Amino acid sequence: MAAQYKRDLAFIHDAGFADWARNAAPFILERLNRPYIRGELVIDLGCGSGVLAKALVEGGHSVLGIDLSKEMIRIARESVRKARFKVGSLFAFNLPRCGAVVSTGECINYLFDSGANLGLNRVFRNVFAALMPGGVFIFDIAEPGQLKGRPTRSFTEGDDWVVLVAKEEDKGSSILTRRIVTFRKVGQVYRKSEEIHRQRLYRSTEVAAELRNAGFRVRTLRSYGDFELPSAHAVFVARKPG
Repeated sequence: MAAQYKRDLAFIHDAGFADWARNAAPFILERLNRPYIRGELVIDLGCGSGVLAKALVEGGHSVLGIDLSKEMIRIARESVRKARFKVGSLFAFNLPRCGAVVSTGECINYLFDSGANLGLNRVFRNVFAALMPGGVFIFDIAEPGQLKGRPTRSFTEGDDWVVLVAKEEDKGSSILTRRIVTFRKVGQVYRKSEEIHRQRLYRSTEVAAELRNAGFRVRTLRSYGDFELPSAHAVFVARKPG
């Protein structure tokens, strides 16, 4: 299992690409504002640098963040002192009893570890078992159709960093591949790093069906409230009956 979101990309993601979690937070906080959830643990799967965890803590919740990237967890621990964070796979982590599980930024899609190849059923049943009756699971996914035509390339820069991303979608296997090249200023020079990220793209209908098979009641949305997702993305609000 190769390390992903290593030192420089973790820093750049936190500095320039954290708006997804930040913009999703108001919608999620509203959905967690229930008497039977408030006071219970909220688990942030694929918590990254802790942006959503910070909003949850500020909203009065007890939070456990889980992420496979040691560097992301290091940033999260430094920036959100009142939450707990652990390094681990969202596909294999033994979740404790909780009132809610949240996951933003297409985390369910990533093929970072061998557990991802076991499919969604294992994750959904693990979450269902951990949730108290009435608990909620809120997350988003990327669907097939991320790229409308040929492969794409993009360029983004910050004060002391640059990131170049090449994307290619294999429609036959529904795999999206991102080649990410970063340059981060260290002293008077720029340090180059490169990572390859792969995602399995799921249709929202099959995800909803898997959630129902696990026992959830499901709503499929295209936004986190006022925060509209890009095309070919979906949000799920899945509630455990109780």
